[in-house]
Amino acid sequence: MLADALHYLLNVAFGIFVYALLLRFYMQLFRAPFRNPLGQMVAALTDWLVKPVRRVLPGWGGVDWSTLLLAWLLQFAWHLAVFALRGTPARLAEYSLTLFFLAGVSLVKVSLYLLMGTVFVQVILSWVSPYNPLSGILNALTTPFLRPVRRVLPPLGGQIDLSPLVLFVLCNLLLMLPIAWLEQALVQRALVPL
Repeated sequence: MLADALHYLLNVAFGIFVYALLLRFYMQLFRAPFRNPLGQMVAALTDWLVKPVRRVLPGWGGVDWSTLLLAWLLQFAWHLAVFALRGTPARLAEYSLTLFFLAGVSLVKVSLYLLMGTVFVQVILSWVSPYNPLSGILNALTTPFLRPVRRVLPPLGGQIDLSPLVLFVLCNLLLMLPIAWLEQALVQRALVPL
């Protein structure tokens, strides 16, 4: 029972920062505006981690590598903590490379969840508050993914846009098939009960 409570606390603590770092990474990658409540919250939550690392690993090619590296390392630390909590701490060195790759797969998984959550919030806000201050950031984060779907499936009757639904289905298929398979293979290799 104590192990489950510690596992839950690890999920919450690491999850907040991993999601915030990934959101910051994607906001910078897709040039989303930071001058809104969400952008300011993400910057305030992650600046203390990102700024020191950015001195050593600056951005290159329009990509904020320091933020992505921090998200990967935090996800890796989470897997190490879970392995130590539920596994045998003496075997950490033996499985650390596997856990490092598992952290990368987990980041892809978290990114898909983040995309689905962003699209969901954008759809709801488009119904109830289309001119919300978050509209700019949501559009910047979702348009690169929705645009290809809209090219294939234009809005029905010029009014009903099914591209968010199609994107949800595609994200879920990715989560169920290759991501779940990779994650399961790595978990079995490391014998990590998640």
